[in-house]
Amino acid sequence: MKKDKSIKEIMSIAWILVFGALPPMLDTTIVNIAVNDLAKIFSASFSSTQWIVTGYTLALGIAVPFSGWLIRKYDGKKIFMGALGVFLAASLLCGLSWDMNSLITFRIFQGFASGIMIPTLTALVVQLAGNDNIGRLMSIVGIPIVFAPIIGPVIGGLIMQYSSWHWLFFVNLPIGAIALLMMHWKLPNFKAIDKSAKLDWIGVFLLVMMSGMFIFGVTEIKASGANSIAVLSFALASISLVIYLFYGWKKKDLALIPLELFKSKNFSASFISLFLAGFATNGPMLLFPMFFRNVRALNVITSALWLIPQGIGMLVTRPIIGKMTDKIGARFVVLPSIIITIMGTLPFAFFDSDTAYWIIWLTLFLRGIGVGGITVPIMSDSYVGLKNTQVPAASVATRIIQNIGAASGSAILATVVSNSLNMKEGTIANLTIAYHMGFITSLIFMLISIIPTFFLTNKIRKDAILFK
Repeated sequence: MKKDKSIKEIMSIAWILVFGALPPMLDTTIVNIAVNDLAKIFSASFSSTQWIVTGYTLALGIAVPFSGWLIRKYDGKKIFMGALGVFLAASLLCGLSWDMNSLITFRIFQGFASGIMIPTLTALVVQLAGNDNIGRLMSIVGIPIVFAPIIGPVIGGLIMQYSSWHWLFFVNLPIGAIALLMMHWKLPNFKAIDKSAKLDWIGVFLLVMMSGMFIFGVTEIKASGANSIAVLSFALASISLVIYLFYGWKKKDLALIPLELFKSKNFSASFISLFLAGFATNGPMLLFPMFFRNVRALNVITSALWLIPQGIGMLVTRPIIGKMTDKIGARFVVLPSIIITIMGTLPFAFFDSDTAYWIIWLTLFLRGIGVGGITVPIMSDSYVGLKNTQVPAASVATRIIQNIGAASGSAILATVVSNSLNMKEGTIANLTIAYHMGFITSLIFMLISIIPTFFLTNKIRKDAILFK
């Protein structure tokens, strides 16, 4: 009985943590569906408005090393509650935004707080579970992750259809307030692991410069010329990269992302694959709702409902991906998943305002099956062959590059669409061509992502492989 009670208490604490993390887990998909409306409300271009998504995702990646440092140095309960408090404050400010620049700024704060919360949630659940209950508790953590792509757009669509855009962000407040009260009363303290832990501030600064300047440079590329700001941004990003390579060589294992990690073939392939995966996942996810609104002339709630087949496809794939990766290796899970994703994206380069709705739904379902089999196996494979001492740094590196890749995917595809529409009338024909160009760009990066896949783990016996 005592053991059963202990398990019940552990499970209840896990549910409280997941409830607290629910707003940031849903936030990205809730806002994605409303990007088109927010652009009109603030009279902003698509290239500017996409920073609502890109800035949030980029901040997620930048926050990762801070999360690891904070959870080692301070009480985990205080870190989680503090990050949730910042997220709620940023949500309030987002809802009170007076122009596009203020909204983007507050979204970055939102993203940073979310980037602290999600890794902290995982770390606290692992501490809470021990060896006996880890599987059961991680399955609870996975519930909102699985359902966010399905539920989030619908919530966002309902808000935009029947309420004000402000509630895209205000909706977080009552949930977060209840979660904070529950944590204050029910959550135990989580002792600091290493109070002497230090953060690689120089590494973080160089990372911010590399990723931020690269993505900003992408968004400043103009189809009509005058790309001096873009050139300067790319130059600063390149200089930051060169400095980091020298810095990482000098700091060795103490660097934020130790260069020693790249001696592992699996890690290097996973690192590149995770970056490119952003063009297969987040990039098109930004385009789909806008394609439905602008080309198909659907209202916001219908656009959200049309995204459900993709979420269901991802849901179907998830239960078997881990087992398949363990059995045959990441290579022959990721490779067919990329091919299926390509098959589920290619038709969008030809779809128009007259394409039958059931064909679009079926294509999205197929795409969801493919997307669901990409990220998890790549993340798992990044640790193969590493020393135990290298695992924490590898975890930080993969989380960072995953979010930077996602932000880059959104920024590049948005820039392609905006430049395609530059100096043209917003007719259905021109809009259709612009989105076609965005989807084609996504497909090009998906094809490139096949190359590093061949360097992932292969557990199939050599005599069973038809092609080496």
